[in-house]
Amino acid sequence: MNTPDQSALPVMESFYTIQGEGFHQGRAAYFIRLGGCDVGCFWCDVKESWDAGKHPRISVEDIVARAKEHPGRLAVITGGEPLLHDLSTLTTKLKEAGFETNIETSGSSPLSGSWDWICLSPKKFKAPVPEMVPFANELKVVILNKHDFTWAETYASQVNETCKLYLQPEWDKAAEMTPLIVDYIKAHPQWELSLQVHKYIDVP
Repeated sequence: MNTPDQSALPVMESFYTIQGEGFHQGRAAYFIRLGGCDVGCFWCDVKESWDAGKHPRISVEDIVARAKEHPGRLAVITGGEPLLHDLSTLTTKLKEAGFETNIETSGSSPLSGSWDWICLSPKKFKAPVPEMVPFANELKVVILNKHDFTWAETYASQVNETCKLYLQPEWDKAAEMTPLIVDYIKAHPQWELSLQVHKYIDVP
């Protein structure tokens, strides 16, 4: 359920790094990871983000002030599932401070906030709400097994025609799944490969 109070949000962590995945890979980015998730992927590498109550509520003013301490002006809001919260105030304040606003979401809740880029990563554990799908600028599907290619195509048929399409191996299955993804992309060239480069180069 969306949090009515937009002036503060549960922040698990925030950090300045490079974006390791998808369309904006390689760009300097300030990540804001919000607590709370209603999806519960068993392979999630940030399960500690799931319980919003375990993370301090930080004022939007303080969140933005911390982001401004770094030279980059790309802010990536992630989670958990960030759209469990109303992100209108946060994105407004980030934009006023000169930030480009990106979100990484499963789409399990309706869209809020003002975004320059929406990365939709649909999960089988809780599918996106239908009204969310057309807004995606980027569809990034995590591939854990061969059945996930069918899942990916289900959503590729629903996104808008300008949406970028990415297949990304689940980290623990990367050695097994990456060759299959490469072959799939060669046969279906509308897709591109996304790798978690930040894990390979050992940055947050």
